[in-house]
Amino acid sequence: MHVHRFERLWFGASLVLVVAFIGTIIYGAVGPGIAMVDDSGGTVDPSVIADGDYESVDNFREPGVYDTEDGVDVYVVARQYLFQPGTSEAIRVPAGEPVTFHVTTPDVTHGFNLAGTNVNSMVIPGQIAEFTVTFDETGKYGIVCHEYCGSGHHTMEGQVVVVEESAFDGGEN
Repeated sequence: MHVHRFERLWFGASLVLVVAFIGTIIYGAVGPGIAMVDDSGGTVDPSVIADGDYESVDNFREPGVYDTEDGVDVYVVARQYLFQPGTSEAIRVPAGEPVTFHVTTPDVTHGFNLAGTNVNSMVIPGQIAEFTVTFDETGKYGIVCHEYCGSGHHTMEGQVVVVEESAFDGGEN
């Protein structure tokens, strides 16, 4: 069987493209540290979060920033149309320390995206999205909701302020 040289050339080019595409997918999965949020955060009754009865929940605390032995834990409630904390009061975290975000919502599906970073998660009622980030540099990062959550979706935003470790006052805010 005779295969024309142009057909061989195009077949070879197609094969190179397939290998290159597979390579980009593998690099994207392991190279820049991108990970899927798993279910390690657990679940919570959305009505309990809506009522603000955080004492009755084992795996979610009152929204705020808590300094722990392993780093900093940030508990955030996303609700129409704000992040608590984050919207009315910026979330202050230290640079160079692991920061674990615990994000949930009592009402509808929201998004939690820190602009300019790879911090990005869907926030589903009843689920606690848990992910750890270490900020290398100080700065301000905007929090935006990237899931359409209602008529005020476009106003749902907040801010994370990363400060020097010496300027971090720790504890709750």
